[in-house]
Amino acid sequence: MRLTILGCAGSFPGPESACSAYLVEADGFRLLLDFGSGSLSALQRYVGLKALDAILLTHLHGDHILDAVPYVVVRRYAPDGPYPPLPVYAPSGAPDRLANAYSLDDGSIDDVYTFYGLQAGTFPIGPFAVTVDRVNHPVETYGVRLEHGGRSLCYSSDTAPCESLLRLANRADLFLCEASYLDGVDNPPDLHLTGREAGEIATKAEVGRLLLTHLVPAWGSEAVTYEAALSAFAGPVEIVRPGARYEV
Repeated sequence: MRLTILGCAGSFPGPESACSAYLVEADGFRLLLDFGSGSLSALQRYVGLKALDAILLTHLHGDHILDAVPYVVVRRYAPDGPYPPLPVYAPSGAPDRLANAYSLDDGSIDDVYTFYGLQAGTFPIGPFAVTVDRVNHPVETYGVRLEHGGRSLCYSSDTAPCESLLRLANRADLFLCEASYLDGVDNPPDLHLTGREAGEIATKAEVGRLLLTHLVPAWGSEAVTYEAALSAFAGPVEIVRPGARYEV
């Protein structure tokens, strides 16, 4: 598997990054995990506009889904289009949310996307064995585990600490984990992780490598988040950047 970071800014695009979007490739199949604000631009740097084979949206907050809206135009009106409907795996409510965001007059996008509702369990998407489970966030949100060729990648999505994330991350080779908050601040409960909490989960789950994402540049501190994660996890730790690629 190869992971490419298209966007990694938390909550809103930062000065150097779009919001959450992660391209995972194996055996010529391209799966996009989340499609956050600004990430359609980054997608075009690495693959063609019609190259995606499936999309998985972990939850319906705008910083994880909004560029699936202009992508309707790409697939419906391209000079060599329209393209066949693209499979989208997403929480309940995704069809109406995206259709309404696209157009309040004629919001049908069934010609562009074929939606499959997420629920906890394991299922195939292309060559991947995909496991999803609900995590600790105010809306219906799923953490994701991808397995292929004996290797595994876990993506936390947005979450506070929870047992389901520990299970998904168990012995994952690569753990892509959000770290939105700083320790020592009066953070809202049941919403996001700190760098320390991400490191603690990585240690308990015995992951191979920890990649920190979904930092909010305007409000946080990369250096503090990184050091906090290092204090809790003895393995390799990295803060991801747009365009970074990882072989899993």
